[in-house]
Amino acid sequence: MNLQVGGRIQLITHRTLRPLQHFSTVIGWVKDEYMIVKIPMETSGPISLTEGDKLTVRVFSGVNVCSFSTVVQRVFLRPLMYAHVSFPNDIQGTSLRAAMRVKVEIPAKLVRDDGSHASVFLVNLSVSGALIESAQPLSREGETVQLDFTLLAPPDDRQVRINTPVLVRNATVAQSQKIEGKEVFSYGVQFTNLDPAHFTLLQNLTYEAMLADRQKIV
Repeated sequence: MNLQVGGRIQLITHRTLRPLQHFSTVIGWVKDEYMIVKIPMETSGPISLTEGDKLTVRVFSGVNVCSFSTVVQRVFLRPLMYAHVSFPNDIQGTSLRAAMRVKVEIPAKLVRDDGSHASVFLVNLSVSGALIESAQPLSREGETVQLDFTLLAPPDDRQVRINTPVLVRNATVAQSQKIEGKEVFSYGVQFTNLDPAHFTLLQNLTYEAMLADRQKIV
C-alpha cells in the first residue's frame, strides 16, 4: 500500500444516504492497532466524526488505488484535530492504467508562448494527459503550450483551477458529430509538470468513474 506519514488519503463517510468524500493526511500508526489521521476540514470547520463511525479509506500510490474499511476509535478535537481509526485487516487494490481516460465535456483555454490563446473543449482526461477538440487548427505536434481548465473537487464540488504545461503529441481532423459539414480538430496532449494535488484529483476522477459509471472510461 506504500502508506507514508504525511501522505494524502481520502476518507469516505457513510453517515448520510450518499457517501461523502474528504481529503485527509496520515499522521502515523501503530501496526495492527490503529492509524492516526487528520480530521478533514470544511468551510464551516472540521467534519463531524464520532466514535464508532464507519469509514472507507483510499490511498493513492502512483497509478494504484488501495482502499479499506475502518472504524473511528477516538476523536481528538481542538486544538489537535485528529482521530484514531482501526488498523486495516483487509486491503483491496485497484490499478489505474496511465492511459485510462474518462469522458468529460469541460471548456478550457489553450495558451501559446506568444500569449495568444484559443477556447477548446476537453473530451477526455487521465492522470497523464487529455484529448482536446477545437473548431479551428491550433498547435503543431511537439509544441509545448499551457492548458487552463477547472475541475470540481469533492466533497463540496469546490472549483479547482488547473493551469499546467502540456506537450502536443498528435493531431487529427474529423467531421463534427454535432454540426453537419463542420470539421473538428483533435489534439492529444501530455501533462509534463502536473501539480501533485491536481494529479490526485485526476486519480480520484478516474477511480470514481470506474466505480460509478464505467461507460465513461475510454
